[in-house]
Amino acid sequence: MIAGSDYTVTPMLDEDADNGVTTYDMVLITRHILNVQLLDSPYKVIAADANNSGSVSTLDLVAIRKVILQVEDNFPNNTSWRFVDEDYLFPNPVNPWADPNGFPEVISYNNLQASELEADFVAIKVGDVNGSAAVNATQLEDRTMMGDLLFHTRDLELKAGKTYEVPFFGDNQEVSGYQFTLELGEGLELVQVLDGVAREENFGFALLENGALTTSWNEADVRRMDSEEALFTLVFKARENTTLSKELSVSSRYTKAEAYNANGELLNVQLAFGNELAASYKLYQNVPNPFSGATTIGFYLPEATTAVLRVWDVRGVELYSQSDKYARGYHEVRIDQMPVSGVLYYRLDTPGFTATRKMIRTK
Repeated sequence: MIAGSDYTVTPMLDEDADNGVTTYDMVLITRHILNVQLLDSPYKVIAADANNSGSVSTLDLVAIRKVILQVEDNFPNNTSWRFVDEDYLFPNPVNPWADPNGFPEVISYNNLQASELEADFVAIKVGDVNGSAAVNATQLEDRTMMGDLLFHTRDLELKAGKTYEVPFFGDNQEVSGYQFTLELGEGLELVQVLDGVAREENFGFALLENGALTTSWNEADVRRMDSEEALFTLVFKARENTTLSKELSVSSRYTKAEAYNANGELLNVQLAFGNELAASYKLYQNVPNPFSGATTIGFYLPEATTAVLRVWDVRGVELYSQSDKYARGYHEVRIDQMPVSGVLYYRLDTPGFTATRKMIRTK
């Protein structure tokens, strides 16, 4: 670079549009659009403007969902990352487009001197309003799961050439959204999606040739995933004699499998067939919660086994541990005299199952 010359610094990164972009971002953006809970920084608002229209609307939600579902690889009329001069002060943080000249995405130098060689930008991952994008290859993703969201349906004996309507139900869990990849075996052909709580636009069909159906659903508020009302119904044609449980499974191959509880915490997504819903492991929320004295933690075991219940604080210090042999069925453990207050975590470990939940002890 030659001293005394004019230069413009223009940062650019346009790859991996789905980095950090999940259905929970859509939950937060939906709340912003409905004025339920506004995004709290101009950078988050810019990130929510997926189609680069200078506003945040349902069209941005459509664009983001297409990326989550792997229907599109990029955002329309936008790059994967945006960059704003770090020194720029937004005149109206709620509306980053209030300045008629726009916000500066480049830094220009006239008659550049060596002492001026500083160009700092705030990087904004488009579509990611909760800051979950990985900014380098070594960054570890926080995937602590606080329970499970179970989709259940009855197992079926499938006969080649016949068509079957398969409804999927929830497990009465309250969630604000979910997403996952549904793996389809070679013995199944997807014919149609019938609307329920989720609609056809909540599914991505671009990867059916690869044996995958992607799905993403959300609401601004939490909704109970009813065990009586079909969340959605898939119509399949059997290509061969097989069983439904052999041909369907949940994965993160394309769209990452996760759901979000009322607190925005991650849940696993699983399928259960036939009587599996009633026969699955379950760790329940403690009662009462929050608590000041004692609280009770319940769990269900589908078979007799050894189980360990542990409690620890936010520093990772173990506060309680109990190991015992339990019969099949529902059990409760009463816990009191916790030495600390605040956010605590508890986990149930068995040889074939692990689940973690959060609780709060008040002073």
